Amino acid sequence: MGLLIEELDFLREINLLTVILRLVLAVVCGGLVGMEREVHGRAAGLRTHMMVSVGAALTTLIGVFSLEILEVTWADPMRIGAQVISGIGFLGAGTILLKKGNSQITGLTTAAGLWVTAVIGLAVGAGFYEGAILTALLAMLIFTLIAKLEFVMNSKRQRLFVYIEIDDVKIVSVFADRLSEELAAVEIQVTPPRSGTAGNVGVEALIRIPKKGSITEKLHKLQSLDHVVFALQL
Repeated sequence: MGLLIEELDFLREINLLTVILRLVLAVVCGGLVGMEREVHGRAAGLRTHMMVSVGAALTTLIGVFSLEILEVTWADPMRIGAQVISGIGFLGAGTILLKKGNSQITGLTTAAGLWVTAVIGLAVGAGFYEGAILTALLAMLIFTLIAKLEFVMNSKRQRLFVYIEIDDVKIVSVFADRLSEELAAVEIQVTPPRSGTAGNVGVEALIRIPKKGSITEKLHKLQSLDHVVFALQL
């Protein structure tokens, strides 16, 4: 055990060998996270996750190199890595899509995977190999086994995407709260009225219904709510 710790201490030094090791390991760990996304044909797949991870690793290495080799003392080397954490949001946002016609949002898991990949790269660049490898393996576990669990859970309930038009734009906030509380609606969005009637406003939402529940009953309940002009399934 002591020998292993000594070896890891050596690998945490900055030299040509450890720089190569860290960059290659970042590519491998990023590839592990991106592999499942690639298989499922997501917008950000194997290559994207690899690039994010190795880029983040190099970013951290620049900070460490500046501190240990160039002996820069007037700046915090971790500030560069901090910008990766915030900046990756722009790339992640590009993987999030809103499907027209049913208001379903996709790509959130891929965006989260990109963020985790960036953090893994930062860890590798800093020489925190144990944390990087463990996180990559956990991410793979989440993408595979937990995805199967989600599928089983979702198969036990129906998903109803609805459009509701109400006759008073002033009560949108109150109406959305009511949808959330009484019908467990999520992903509530305000849209222009499809009828084109002045003063009306459209609301789109996702309602999860128990497997034995009735979509027709939910639609009738929506239609009976105050200020509802009409409700229809998307």
